[in-house]
Amino acid sequence: MERTHRIMFVCHGNICRSPMAEFLLKDMIKKEGLADRFVIASAGTSREEIGNPVHQGTRKKLAQDHISAAGKYAVQLTKEDYEKYDLILGMDRANISNILRIIGSDPQEKVHRLLDFTELPRDIADPWYTGDFEITYAEIKAGCAALLKHLRRF
Repeated sequence: MERTHRIMFVCHGNICRSPMAEFLLKDMIKKEGLADRFVIASAGTSREEIGNPVHQGTRKKLAQDHISAAGKYAVQLTKEDYEKYDLILGMDRANISNILRIIGSDPQEKVHRLLDFTELPRDIADPWYTGDFEITYAEIKAGCAALLKHLRRF
């Protein structure tokens, strides 16, 4: 992994899944000594949560692994983000549709679901609705590990 990888995680509001993925991946690459090879961020497709902190369920789950999301506040994805990032990773099909609505098109094929990098591509359920941060955390962790494995090949 010689080059810098620029990754944007995206969910609906940028308070649950996408910041969970952002801080989990940051922790994983820090532990592997690769932090200088990545730029990682997260955003939402809606305006509903802009300026709000990370959901307490996500903060609590991350804290169990000694990961902090302090200082993160929800932002909305912009059309300009398409040029800033190599990968824009949504958590579910609805996120992908909304990402494409915001950016217009994906000629460089940067937009994917996070779990598309795993052996079982699928949507990650939103814990805002399910209340199950455990399953979401396990799926995001698996997705981040598969993403790193994928990036190591280049």
